[in-house]
Amino acid sequence: MNSLKRAACVSLAVAAVTAATACSTGGGATAPAKVAAAERSAPATAAPATINAAAESVKKAGTSSTTSGTAKGAARAKLGIADITPMGEKTEKVGVGFPIIVVFDRKVADRAATEAALQVEAEKPVDGAWRWVSDRKVVYRTKTYWKPHQKVTFTAHLSQIPGNEAAKDVSRRFAVGTANVSLVDTRKHVMKVRRDGKLVKTIPISAGRGGLIRNGVDVYLTTSGVHLAMGKKPVETMTSSWMGVTDPKDPLYYKLEIPWAVRISDSGEYVHQSAGDYQFLGKSNQSHGCVRATPAGAKWFYGISQRGDVVQITGTKRKLDWRNGWSFWQLNWTEWKKGSALNGKTVMQAT
Repeated sequence: MNSLKRAACVSLAVAAVTAATACSTGGGATAPAKVAAAERSAPATAAPATINAAAESVKKAGTSSTTSGTAKGAARAKLGIADITPMGEKTEKVGVGFPIIVVFDRKVADRAATEAALQVEAEKPVDGAWRWVSDRKVVYRTKTYWKPHQKVTFTAHLSQIPGNEAAKDVSRRFAVGTANVSLVDTRKHVMKVRRDGKLVKTIPISAGRGGLIRNGVDVYLTTSGVHLAMGKKPVETMTSSWMGVTDPKDPLYYKLEIPWAVRISDSGEYVHQSAGDYQFLGKSNQSHGCVRATPAGAKWFYGISQRGDVVQITGTKRKLDWRNGWSFWQLNWTEWKKGSALNGKTVMQAT
């Protein structure tokens, strides 16, 4: 199995989703170090010698696409994991909306057997299910938000997939931090931040003003829906190059160094400090699509932000697509489970 590399938050390519937002940087979400697009990881540890009930049922049933204990099976390259998101408990704490994103090192031939070999254990269990988003990538999301202040362990029992017995199992433990849930009301121009259920901060904001149509989409509107924080930078360079405007003489051209930027979508939406125009905060929407905040409010929000924190935006006509970044909460639970190879069978177990 390929060794896992240190993780980073980089831009995920979003095919056929929406036009980019004007706050787009041309880069992606950020974390401590860079890796290839859509693949984030950290060192793995040995897995427990246990298997969940779903995996056991698949082993008994067998599969037509794999062989076990044969020369053919031994000769075939082992299925391994190229990347796991988020990073481990020693590197970061994550928010209560965080997904577990697993990228395999090759196309998965038997999704049902592979999914059944993936186990999630939590100190404070809630129902969850996997959804395949490509031939190599599968995402775990819970039915409701994770409970805060706990540890969650993911284990891939790769050696228990028929025909893959020579592979090494992989495990990672995550640390869930404070439940940061923010509600952005673009009509009232305010962001209310709750921590562990308690309202702790109300920040005047200015959202997307609208008025720039690209391929039938008003890209100057902020998207409404359940976003997750994907990464952050103390200063982010934001330019107009995403819409092909690179000439400084063009009226639409801009290149700005923006402080306290927390990324919440792949299309370039952030919560960040307003670059001037403070008179509009709390009064009207004037941004290119991002959520602008006061200097003090943006700095404070940046300081508490964890990847996987919930930022729910309401009040605009532009809907957030579930494939745009980590916007998996845009699908209801029934729709989410339709992407499972095991009909959404829960694999959550208490530790």
